[in-house]
Amino acid sequence: MNQPLKILFLAAEAAPYIKVGGLADVAGSLPKALRALGHDVRIALPRHKPIEGARFGLKLAAAPFSVPVGAGEKSTEVLESSADGVPAYFAWDEYYFGRDKVYGYDDDAQRFVFFGRAMLTFIKQFGWQPDVIHANDWHTGYVPTWLATVGKADPFYAPIATAYTIHNVFYHGTTGNTILRFAGLEGHVRHLEVEPPGDVNWMARGIAHSDVVNTVSKRYAQEILTAEFGAGMESLLKARNAERRLFGILNGVDYGVWDPAADPRLAQRFDAESLDTRALNKAALQRELGLPVRDDVPLLGFVSRLVEQKGVDLLSAVLDRLFSRDVQFVLLATGDKRYEDLFAALPKRFPHKAAILLKFDEALAQRIYGGSDMFLMPSRSEPCGLGQIIAMRYGSVPVARATGGLADTVIDFDAGNGTRKGAGFTFNDYTGDAFWGALLRALDVFRDKKAWRGLQERGMKADFSWNASAKKYEELYRKAIEFHKG
Repeated sequence: MNQPLKILFLAAEAAPYIKVGGLADVAGSLPKALRALGHDVRIALPRHKPIEGARFGLKLAAAPFSVPVGAGEKSTEVLESSADGVPAYFAWDEYYFGRDKVYGYDDDAQRFVFFGRAMLTFIKQFGWQPDVIHANDWHTGYVPTWLATVGKADPFYAPIATAYTIHNVFYHGTTGNTILRFAGLEGHVRHLEVEPPGDVNWMARGIAHSDVVNTVSKRYAQEILTAEFGAGMESLLKARNAERRLFGILNGVDYGVWDPAADPRLAQRFDAESLDTRALNKAALQRELGLPVRDDVPLLGFVSRLVEQKGVDLLSAVLDRLFSRDVQFVLLATGDKRYEDLFAALPKRFPHKAAILLKFDEALAQRIYGGSDMFLMPSRSEPCGLGQIIAMRYGSVPVARATGGLADTVIDFDAGNGTRKGAGFTFNDYTGDAFWGALLRALDVFRDKKAWRGLQERGMKADFSWNASAKKYEELYRKAIEFHKG
């Protein structure tokens, strides 16, 4: 029988402590699922200023210690807490992390290198040696790079294997190569072919130096090997794939959090056996949004970021055709100003049909999942996507482009040669016409209440929990250990 593993999970954000995007959901849920399998999993993240110390009972994990930075040292401290039985460590430095946001500063690369250096120093000071360090996205790419170069000469660090997860390959963390001196790597690493001259790409570094690399869906692991999706790093990714070190593992969802039968934010709780009562959520949402309360009109929801990656250009391309129909539409999002301006004008252009909320509101998002009839995800690329999984769990039928994790999770209603299978509507070509075709099919089937109920029930009963995915991550860690020893 395999022995339990000791795993340190590194991320820039993690629920419930702080959340900007889907990474926080994964960092909050996957360690809990791994712990349920018997592993000693601990997470580490910066102690960002918005993390409330009193709320999470933060306390000092160890006496302040010195972290090497460049040619000198900087004193720091690590705080600790726990959620759902998973210990969490927080690297604190007022200069680097005493800021209002998680990301978006000119010195982000330096800030996250410091986080990595602090946590590497901490585990040795603390005397806890993990079997595997699981790094996530470019913010943690420094750690496997250091371990594979400088760290391998230290008996404490040399045995530690590394796994690196790409949540979105388009975010590189590129910065000038003078950071190598700050990072303690100058003279220890060579320039990578995929890096611009004079720059360091921390995503590429994480990919190149980890024992194993994975993406958050099987389809995305194949897509990033192409020029369309590889973001300029497809040659490096192909090399790692040729070594059989690149994998795809679909993200899961914590059904303890995303459960319409127990969600206090819904007007009416429900499950697959009580779908009739879901109509109360739709009516409540319509009232909240100032839309006419009508059960017979389809209510379409969009909860995302207003950036091209999310297919916002496709959405804007079909708006006139969409609003020529008897529909209602709610958008909850923030992003590029040109898109915000475009959507902000819709309620005046289409009164009683459009509700536009340009903000982040997690409670309202859950009410949109629980009250909308359709959930739109026309993404140009989608490494995994959680929105479509949550929408299906809440009885909202996704209309999505078949890319990345969307292709792995949304089975098209027309699949099966006309038999009534599937839990959503998909399209392939990245065009407004292809998206409109999928919307038309969805609007047509919406009128068939029996067929629509079948779509909802199949989506709600689909199992995208972390149980299966956590076991695959366990396998991934053991592969990392084998590669590391070899």
